[in-house]
Amino acid sequence: MEIAENAALVVVDVQKGFEEVEYWGERNNPGADENIAALIGAWQESGRPVVFVRHDSVKPDSPLRSGYVGNDFKEYVEERRGKGAGGELLVTKSVNSAFYGTPDLDAWLKEAGISQFVVTGIQTNMCAETTARMGGNLGYDVLFALDATYTFDLEGPFGWRLGAEEIARATAVSLHGGGFAEVVTTENLIAGVSGPAGISSPSGV
Repeated sequence: MEIAENAALVVVDVQKGFEEVEYWGERNNPGADENIAALIGAWQESGRPVVFVRHDSVKPDSPLRSGYVGNDFKEYVEERRGKGAGGELLVTKSVNSAFYGTPDLDAWLKEAGISQFVVTGIQTNMCAETTARMGGNLGYDVLFALDATYTFDLEGPFGWRLGAEEIARATAVSLHGGGFAEVVTTENLIAGVSGPAGISSPSGV
């Protein structure tokens, strides 16, 4: 499968507030930020469009709340904004899906004739996964860059607790196995935008 010439890169919530370990707990995938930066660079160099998504939390104690330094994009993202040869969009939201933000992402993609996009960012199982799921429901061809996302340990019902890596794998299985998105790697994607070669699903992440 080749990456479309106008495929968009949707960079979800790569914000400083996620560095606050005491709030979020332990994360997985320490190489995610490097991979996110590489994808932004590859997309901008190829002239493909990039969508930057920012979460403006309405929770007063959230590190992502508006007006707090944690709401800002991480430096490596901020310094790349406005640098690409392709289109660019900033979407702000207060819920999980980038499709429920401002401006309307679905309308922007459709107006530009974009039918394929890549999801990268934070958190794997929260806003990144929700955006991918909704994109699949809306009929988009969604590619999910698993190794360019990360998440945190999480406690659920009945005292169940999963580690961040377990959660990331569960997201990958649900998205890929459920047909919402094709789960791929950063290497696959960069190869796909750098030359004629297509991309393939990873044998394991």
